[in-house]
Amino acid sequence: MNILFVGDIFGSAGRHIVREHLPHVLEANAVDLLIINGENAAGGFGITPSLAEELFDLGAHVITTGNHIWDKKEIFDYMRVPADSHERGRRVLRPANYAVGTPGFGSYQGMLPDGTAYAVLNLQGRVFMNSCDDPFRKADELLTQITANVILLDVHGEATSEKCALGWYLDGRVTAVLGTHTHIPTADERVLPGGTAYQTDVGMSGPYDSVIGVETELVLKKFLTGMPGKFEAAKGNPKMCATLITCDAATGRASYIKRLMLGE
Repeated sequence: MNILFVGDIFGSAGRHIVREHLPHVLEANAVDLLIINGENAAGGFGITPSLAEELFDLGAHVITTGNHIWDKKEIFDYMRVPADSHERGRRVLRPANYAVGTPGFGSYQGMLPDGTAYAVLNLQGRVFMNSCDDPFRKADELLTQITANVILLDVHGEATSEKCALGWYLDGRVTAVLGTHTHIPTADERVLPGGTAYQTDVGMSGPYDSVIGVETELVLKKFLTGMPGKFEAAKGNPKMCATLITCDAATGRASYIKRLMLGE
């Protein structure tokens, strides 16, 4: 079974490069399950229902997010669906370790046409991030509710140490632990001893002539002056970053992981 995870889509440049490359990547790698992190799809900050629909139309089974999930208020009602629903709004996740009562859900269980059950989990780190519940214990809690063997976790975090620790903590219990949020792809992809594929950060699908997606001059001005300013998504040198994983559908154990970076 082949799983493709597409890293944080950032703004229009990210959407366009993914739309350009995704179809042939899916076909060339016989992808069975597609997960996309879309939290920055709307101008680099948040996601709207219409953009979520675009990503589902491209073939996404599940859309994960992170700390920018609430940047566009339109997404609130889109995610207010019953827990047992399979509607598209139910398949947009926010980190599961957010406060009880926030809209949406942090995990989703589904089934592929061939009958393979899968689950996608979304957690946010606590180091250098906004306050949220313990991702380690939340992972334990979620796994007691999961019946699928194929399980992928998007851990949206700033600290590489925290993401790496989660990888080792969940080794052998999930198919893959993939990091997002820092927008820079890491070269540490591997399959851990217990059969869990791991990468600290998949990387951004967006403009790489930028400072993690934002127009360079705007970020430099803030660093040089300390003055606040409005950030805007850059457009130059777009790349699609993704990670391909092969696993045993029966056991969920990963056997292969490969990072991808495709550009114009």
